[in-house]
Amino acid sequence: MKKVASLELLPLSLLIVAILASCASIGNPSGGPRDEDPPRFVRANPAPNSVNVSRNRIDIEFDELVNVKDAFSKVVVSPPSKSTPRVSSLGRRVSVQFTDTLLPNTTYTIDFSNAIEDNNEANKLQGFSYTFSTGPEIDTLAISGMVLSADALEPQQGMLVGVYSNLSDTALTTLPFERLAKTDDRGRFTIAGLAPGEYRIFAVNDVDNDYHRANPEEAMAFYDMLLSPSAERVEATDTIFNLLTGAVDTVVTRQRTRFLPNDVLLRSFESGYKSQFLTKYERVDSTRLSFIFNAPSDTLPTLDIVDRPGYKDWAVVERSAHNDTLTYWLLPPSLVAIDSLRIAATYLRTDTAQRLSAVTDTLRFYMPRQKGKKEEKKRKSEEADTLPPVIPSLGFRVTGSTAQEVYLPLFMEFDTPLTSLDTAAFHLETMVDSVWTPVPKEWRPVPADSLSPRKLKIEYPWDYATEYRLTVDTLAGTGIYGLVTAPLEHKFKTKSEDDYCALTFTITNFTDSVPAFMELVSTSDAPVKRVPVVNGTAKFQYLAPGKYYARIYEDFDGDGLYTTGDYALDRQPDYVYYYPKVINLKKNWEKSETWSVFDTAIDLMKPETLKKNKPENDKRSRSKSKTDDEEEDEDEIFDPTRNPFDPNDRGRTRNY
Repeated sequence: MKKVASLELLPLSLLIVAILASCASIGNPSGGPRDEDPPRFVRANPAPNSVNVSRNRIDIEFDELVNVKDAFSKVVVSPPSKSTPRVSSLGRRVSVQFTDTLLPNTTYTIDFSNAIEDNNEANKLQGFSYTFSTGPEIDTLAISGMVLSADALEPQQGMLVGVYSNLSDTALTTLPFERLAKTDDRGRFTIAGLAPGEYRIFAVNDVDNDYHRANPEEAMAFYDMLLSPSAERVEATDTIFNLLTGAVDTVVTRQRTRFLPNDVLLRSFESGYKSQFLTKYERVDSTRLSFIFNAPSDTLPTLDIVDRPGYKDWAVVERSAHNDTLTYWLLPPSLVAIDSLRIAATYLRTDTAQRLSAVTDTLRFYMPRQKGKKEEKKRKSEEADTLPPVIPSLGFRVTGSTAQEVYLPLFMEFDTPLTSLDTAAFHLETMVDSVWTPVPKEWRPVPADSLSPRKLKIEYPWDYATEYRLTVDTLAGTGIYGLVTAPLEHKFKTKSEDDYCALTFTITNFTDSVPAFMELVSTSDAPVKRVPVVNGTAKFQYLAPGKYYARIYEDFDGDGLYTTGDYALDRQPDYVYYYPKVINLKKNWEKSETWSVFDTAIDLMKPETLKKNKPENDKRSRSKSKTDDEEEDEDEIFDPTRNPFDPNDRGRTRNY
């Protein structure tokens, strides 16, 4: 009987072993497909669009565990309150606690942007907002549009866009926005909860978090016209596709409400204002004093030596184009030799009322200490015993490369400013039949500009692919410390004609009543060359082969440069438009392009490859295996069916 019983139990024991073995096997358990759905709204207390709300706490529930990320920077409550509401999450619930008393008879909108995400996969809920009213009605009108940078059409993310029904010019600088929104990662905005009426609209990079523009350094945008929001019923067509075949299954037409205006374009700009103050001052060496200011200035400071009154014309100044970086070369040997100087500097400084006023600071300049000075002197003394004496001379060099551009001057630089220059000591020759021969046309070295007394240039109509030699005799130049130049020989060669290419743009569908200029930009959106538009044509010559993009500016003041806006003067910045295609230029090419500027909506003009502010959900990528021609063809394809930008109203984008 015992043997029979053991035989009967054998199959059961084998089954248990098999189960245990299968449990011990290593493998990847199947957890199902990855969750890619954002949280879904379930309910709220009070319910969305509730009226006569008096409670200061809003609770919103979702279908899964959620978090609120970057609430301070992303969540916008309109109208703003003095104290920022507290936004928190716990489990499936998001709570908003108002710490200030709610305004009576007011529609409130809480725009969460993409701050709400699920707890496990961080899937973001895009564009979620919640509305309620403390009065008996909900204001339902809205204004939508986009904020782009005025100088480069770059989408401006995180800018505050707000409106005033107070139409005073001072509202922007003295009052918080009445209703507001923040731009998303594409620069888009929607200001909701508006009552009927007229509004002025602005955008502000609100670094002070005060909901208006009290700080003149903040970037901003303003709209030239008053806006009157409205709504209309329109027919919308939805196409439903078969998920299995991809074919059209059903076309449904329905009525919906469209809120206008929905295509407002705000061009943001920095006014160029900066608080003026002295950032840094130092004695670079025994001969130079350096001053660095925070902002450009129209005037130079006045400097007086405190310890040695009576000195006049004691320095030569070298300056930047905007007088914000200054170098003073000391002239009297007694000042060069002294270890410390006290100088009374009178300059313009911004006061607490943001006004420029003259101030005088007494500054002390010390001779910089050199480490290991004694050891260095000893070493040089020992070397001097074995080497012939070195006669000091004024340093002098040709700047730039040996491959000279045919359209640029030849630049030279001295170590110190000059007191005299003998132009007859300069000789320019060209190689003719293996013999150096003086060039046939007149030339002479001249100051490179009025900013630096140390730089010269030689302007000459260089020939292509030609060898040149510049020789400079000894004693050609004398510096402010009495040193003279040594002989110099510099050989160089110009580039060949085949090294260059040319590009001509024919501009159509563009205003001819305002001056304009065009810029070619690199693949990093940096300007390469600028030319004026003459009779609808822009010609670029002497271009290096490569890939370029282009943009055109309406130059309202005709100075040939981009001019920023000024709200106080009611001046918009110069308008810019981008050519929507890449341009490939090869050696010895002359290429022509025709550009009908307003065939493309303004927010679609700038190629995606140039944009620095990439949308968070833009997953598009380019294959590295594509050739330049293939990439150019791809950039040529843009959707002409999308609403083009209206050339008669440069303040609008396509409809959303």
